Amino acid sequence: MKKIQKCLFILSVALCFLALLLSGCNGSSAAAGRAGDGALYKNPEASVQERVDDLLARMTLEEKIGQMTQVEKNSINLGDIKTMYIGSILSGGGGCPRPNTPEAWADMVDGFQSQALETRLGIPLIYGVDAVHGHSNVQGAVIFPHNIGLGAAGDSDLVERIGRITAVEMAATGALWNFAPVVAVPQDIRWGRTYEGYSENTDLVSRLGKAYIHGQQNADSSGLGAATTVLATPKHYLADGGTVWGTSQTTVMKKFMIDQGVTQVDEATLRRIHLPPYKAAIEGGAQCIMVSFSSWKDTKMHAHTYLLTDVLKGELGFEGFLISDWKAIDQIPGNYYSDVVTSINAGLDMIMVPYDYVAFIDALTQAVENGDVPMTRIDDAVRRILTVKIKLGLFERPLAVRELLPDVGCEAHRELAREAVRKSLVLLKNNGSTLPLAKDTPLIFVAGQAADDIGIQCGGWTIEWQGKAGAITEGATIVEGIKKLVSGAAAITYDKNGDFRDIANQDGTLITADAGIVVVGELPYAEGVGDQGNLALSAGDVLLIDKMRKRCERVVLIIISGRPLIISDVIGQCDAVVAAWLPGTEGRGVADVLFGDYAFTGKLSFTWPKAMNQIPFDFNSLDEKKVLFPFGYAVE
Repeated sequence: MKKIQKCLFILSVALCFLALLLSGCNGSSAAAGRAGDGALYKNPEASVQERVDDLLARMTLEEKIGQMTQVEKNSINLGDIKTMYIGSILSGGGGCPRPNTPEAWADMVDGFQSQALETRLGIPLIYGVDAVHGHSNVQGAVIFPHNIGLGAAGDSDLVERIGRITAVEMAATGALWNFAPVVAVPQDIRWGRTYEGYSENTDLVSRLGKAYIHGQQNADSSGLGAATTVLATPKHYLADGGTVWGTSQTTVMKKFMIDQGVTQVDEATLRRIHLPPYKAAIEGGAQCIMVSFSSWKDTKMHAHTYLLTDVLKGELGFEGFLISDWKAIDQIPGNYYSDVVTSINAGLDMIMVPYDYVAFIDALTQAVENGDVPMTRIDDAVRRILTVKIKLGLFERPLAVRELLPDVGCEAHRELAREAVRKSLVLLKNNGSTLPLAKDTPLIFVAGQAADDIGIQCGGWTIEWQGKAGAITEGATIVEGIKKLVSGAAAITYDKNGDFRDIANQDGTLITADAGIVVVGELPYAEGVGDQGNLALSAGDVLLIDKMRKRCERVVLIIISGRPLIISDVIGQCDAVVAAWLPGTEGRGVADVLFGDYAFTGKLSFTWPKAMNQIPFDFNSLDEKKVLFPFGYAVE
């Protein structure tokens, strides 16, 4: 049955492309005859408002509600895009075509788009992805450091360039909507999304988030121009980084966790810590904002009329549209009908359903007919969505920019990622100028699984939602980078377990390495799966450091992690310590700095605790002398 469904899907896509080809027109004009060749909304020379007014006046209630509906790609019946006027499709984390190649992505997205372009009005859909550190669902795309590393780099220009390159790789595949950047201000590093935040510091988050949005939404001076612009989405509004550790009611396990939880601060604190990044995002041109799963005090954010409509759309003057998070309205107390009514009336404009879109469309249609959702609210939501689609240029360029496909994962993009890795590294300790290491150091032992594992150094949200250890995509591991950089006079020996028993003299005595590099840290995780009440190194990592101490004259500890970890018990065994965060696919950037081609420039964007009992920090009365390393710290 699955083979038959796949064949029917391919046949349907092929027939749609054939129809477009025979029409002699591009995708957006193929449906022009049904709306009238002279339809004002199809005229790129008309103003955005004129085009939106014209289009909105032509739409039925069914077409309007379709625009407010976002469906997960594996859940959509292809024909329903055309008959139910679906406005958006998305890939969840790991949602990809088979094979997972840039070309297959372009084919998939264009196949969905071809259905939308055949509707009565030919309104293009917009395809969304979580390209949170590069186009990270796509095998072969360049994967940049996660935001915690970019926060340590603190370089707005770098972050803007990363946003720009990510946009180029997305545009190549037709995915023109990015659910990024996260502009949370994480206040408790036990949160599994800490690495998605730039910093615990509001000003730094605001500055870097704004830079990323600018990079995504402002085309470069290349000949393709606006074709490389994508829609950025600052998230998750509001205060997802301020939730408190407790028992979650949103997970079957009901374990102690912090993700999707409750923020208990007063409004003054909410506005001081968590609201400024959204002000900056709006100033930077944000046209879409994703709403948080979390609650403020007793109200789910998806039901919070005051914060969504009064503050965000009213006080801050946000003119774009609000998108829900994944199935998030289902967490509002009540039945599904009331969830739909409450969320739309609170200010949500598009709902990430993501599965049962028929139930959502039926519920919202009934709500309008019953008078529970006013038509003015529907028109406002659709006007916002259409305005963004027109500003983005979707009507003129609805399909993948296939001439960019060779650029996905190209060397120039990887060089930018390598630069980002170099700038993100933070030197936490350096006894006796241990670093940089000489390229001709006679014998270097390298240990730790993470030293030779692309998946671990990329972390979560990479190819799969949770990420995965192993050779999951293209790139260079840390040990590969080291081997390429050192001189021929250096001998590099790698063993993930630190077992170098065969490195011995003729008489059987073990040889001591001139230097040892041990790479430890966290395995990949994402969201609440990464909520962790104990951030100590694993027993295996502690043992590995001890092994290297016994076999190496100098020990360099590299920490691969999505947050600061408790290292107080092992730091004394190490001559140098480097926080490398989650560097992505370009492990060569780590070697560049370890061996002195570039200097360490990163500074901590999060306070580093000495012990777990210090977490969460009370930043209002924090004594920096009692933590292991304060915010902004780095060895000079």
